[in-house]
Amino acid sequence: MRIMGIDYGTKRVGVALTDESGRMAFPHIVLNNDNKLLESLEKIIEERGVKEIVIGHSLDRSGQPNIVHSEVEELIGDLTLQVGLPIHLEPEQYSTQEALRDQGRTSQTDASAAAIILNSFITKKK
Repeated sequence: MRIMGIDYGTKRVGVALTDESGRMAFPHIVLNNDNKLLESLEKIIEERGVKEIVIGHSLDRSGQPNIVHSEVEELIGDLTLQVGLPIHLEPEQYSTQEALRDQGRTSQTDASAAAIILNSFITKKK
């Protein structure tokens, strides 16, 4: 069962996908956060046979929802209405920093952060 991971940002959105068995996550693509975001995500979901979605739960250092949180909730609502798949929240604190530490800044940093979030979810699910 393929799972999609999303690292939501106000400018860019990282997307990761698991292998078909849902056991390992890999960076997939970085999308611009614009008016075509939902359409782009829907296309990936359909083309890749995604069955579940994991979105980074955006919290501040004290564990409270941060500024981005309301936008993440809006995306969850939109995706729920459009694709009707199960959506899970996974803590994403420092996922981008971890991706930067592992690979440095590249065009795929946000997709790597999404893979970190998704791998965390997979590990907890086991």
